Amino acid sequence: MAHRPPRTFRRRRAESSDSDGAEERCVEARAPAEWAEERLPSAGGGLEEAERPRRSQGPRGRGRVWASSRRGPGAASRGHRGAGGRGVLFESRTVDLSTDEEEGTHPSSEHGDDQSPISDSSSSVEEKEVVKIPDASFIRAARRKRELARAQRDYIPLTVNHSSTTSDRKRSGEEDPESEPDDHEKRILFTPKPQTLRQRMAEETTNENEETSEESQEDESQDIWEQQQMRKAVKVVEGRNINLFHSSESQAVKKFDTSISFPPVNLEIIKKQLSDRLTLLQTTHRSHQREYEKYIQDIKSSKTAIQNLESSSDQALHYKFYKSMKIYVENVIDCLNEKITSIEEIESSMHALRIKQAATLLKRRQDELKCESAYLQQLSYKTETSAKGSLAVDEKNQRILEEIESRRTQRRQARALAGNCDHQEGTSSDDELPSTEMTDFQKCQGDIFQDCKKIFEDVHDDFCNIQNILLKFQQWREKFPESYHEAFIGFCLPKLLSPLIRVQLLDWNPLKLDSIGLEQMPWFTSITEFMDSSMEDTTKDDNSDKKILSTVINKTVVPRLTDFVEFIWDPLSTSQTTSLTTHCRVVLEEHSTSENEVSKSKQDLLKSVIGRMKKAIEDDVFIPLYPKRCVEEKTSPHSKFQERQFWAALKLFHNTLLWNGLLPDDTLQDLGLGKLLNRYLIIALTNAIPGPDAIQKCHQVAAYLPEKWFGNSAMRTSIPQLENFIQFLLQSARELSTSECRNEITEIILILVKIRALNQAKSFIEEHHLEHLKPLMQTFEQTL
Repeated sequence: MAHRPPRTFRRRRAESSDSDGAEERCVEARAPAEWAEERLPSAGGGLEEAERPRRSQGPRGRGRVWASSRRGPGAASRGHRGAGGRGVLFESRTVDLSTDEEEGTHPSSEHGDDQSPISDSSSSVEEKEVVKIPDASFIRAARRKRELARAQRDYIPLTVNHSSTTSDRKRSGEEDPESEPDDHEKRILFTPKPQTLRQRMAEETTNENEETSEESQEDESQDIWEQQQMRKAVKVVEGRNINLFHSSESQAVKKFDTSISFPPVNLEIIKKQLSDRLTLLQTTHRSHQREYEKYIQDIKSSKTAIQNLESSSDQALHYKFYKSMKIYVENVIDCLNEKITSIEEIESSMHALRIKQAATLLKRRQDELKCESAYLQQLSYKTETSAKGSLAVDEKNQRILEEIESRRTQRRQARALAGNCDHQEGTSSDDELPSTEMTDFQKCQGDIFQDCKKIFEDVHDDFCNIQNILLKFQQWREKFPESYHEAFIGFCLPKLLSPLIRVQLLDWNPLKLDSIGLEQMPWFTSITEFMDSSMEDTTKDDNSDKKILSTVINKTVVPRLTDFVEFIWDPLSTSQTTSLTTHCRVVLEEHSTSENEVSKSKQDLLKSVIGRMKKAIEDDVFIPLYPKRCVEEKTSPHSKFQERQFWAALKLFHNTLLWNGLLPDDTLQDLGLGKLLNRYLIIALTNAIPGPDAIQKCHQVAAYLPEKWFGNSAMRTSIPQLENFIQFLLQSARELSTSECRNEITEIILILVKIRALNQAKSFIEEHHLEHLKPLMQTFEQTL
């Protein structure tokens, strides 16, 4: 419905003409409103027709006016007003007609502002106004006359003659464009041009006319809106009357027509239809009866099921237990997912700290070895040339040599206090750190342990204690063993417990002799008890609980051992190697589910051991060879340094053979015998002076050899890798046979017998007629 515009009641003012005949009159051109020419919507029109006149109006209800009048240069301008969405701008101009008496009378009535108000009847709306618009010639003539009249003005002009002349040329610019002055001759006005009394009065009259015109247009739009609403109401009433008329006619048509004929009806037809109807109703009744009986039976069975469920609460207990276990496992997983980041960060910090300490010790040992070797090389060169003067040593090397000797002195004093007098120089592990570095290491390690304790300080024991977690699953296994094994809990537990086990392994160092064993750790004990309490038949092959411990070791413990071997383990340290081999035997031999089982993690561990030992043999073994005059004297620096390096290499030989049983025999023989004994130790023994010291070294080599390699009783010759060692023993025995060193020869024969070089020993006894050794050989052969 169209919105009704607000109606304003303003007093219309009649514009009176000026009493002076020379006064300017205001001519306003106004075209008739377009809505007055359009046909009003009929009584049966819809909303679209009713809206059309309203949309054609502007904000003030004006029609389309396509008329405008030109304006002379001296006329006062009027304000322009917009006509809205579809309206047109009304332009009004004032024309000075003071010279009408000379040219003739041109009356112009003021339209728009002096119009009579529009009446409420439709005849007054459709009335057309005739607007007379002056043509261009008339306007130009009026402009000329007005300019002539202004030439005779009754006031003294402020402008000079030049400006007046320029002004005159401007006024006539439309007729003679060539007479316009140049740009530099034009005057720029910085103040408004003064107006005459007549011009000001004409401007005020124009403003009043515009206001009156706007009020009249608003009244017109108000009247048109009222007429439209009246027509709509009349049309709705007429439409209702027409609908009532048509409905009454349709009811009259629906009346029964007696002229219509029906087919004949007899008793048989009626009887047949009734019987058919009865049969249909009986069939429907029987189907409903069957459905009713079925529903009754369903109700009885439902009641019985409800009673059974209410009487036995096992299902409810089962559901409650499974739901509680589900919630518990989800909470454990959420807790571990949240803490795993902190666990990994602490593990990385601890691992980096240990790697830094091991790298420091390794670099120091290598630097000291280079420094001492260079110093002795310079010393031997000075001895050969017999140069006078002292040997020049730089300050850094001198400081390193002093530190080396200071640590050796401290170790000698400690061994003397302990009563260990049989110790050989070079077999001790030079792993002492300065007090400041040791203090810093312990402080950093303590901080890491404190952070480790804070990981689970806000967690309940049921979610971070391995024993409590296993108790929950043990209850499940005891109450519902079938569902427990169907859920493969035995395969899931190792992964679930891995973060908690890693926390307990944080302070575990397998390279220390005093480190706790795996079997004494709380997690190991808890898992063992959980496996022992299994109520399932152990003969079943699908018992996954039996593999929990081995899986935990393979997934958690073995990777940690591999990291220690690759980055921290020092193969030259006997204490570290002994401790490491002990833990590896527990992991690789005692806790394997089958004898032939070798997992990928265990293979990686063994490969890391082999690679680390190869690197130690190549980088850390160095036995210098000096002239005999330099090493004949046992107290000389060259002899001491050579002895220390030999015993250090022999210690590495011993540490390598400690992996017997863990590494394959072929690999171990290649590392110990092929790369160490034959390449370094035999060469050093060959250049040594034959005597008790050399025999003692050979005896120590034979003592380190595994007895498993010589366990075959039918074995008359030793393994091929020991051939060079056997030849050195025979050569040493021949050299000693000329002297009275019977004890040393006997020791050599015993070494040959131990390493199963029986044929070589027997030949040597017969060759040198060592009758006192024949009973020894016979006794040994009988024991075999």
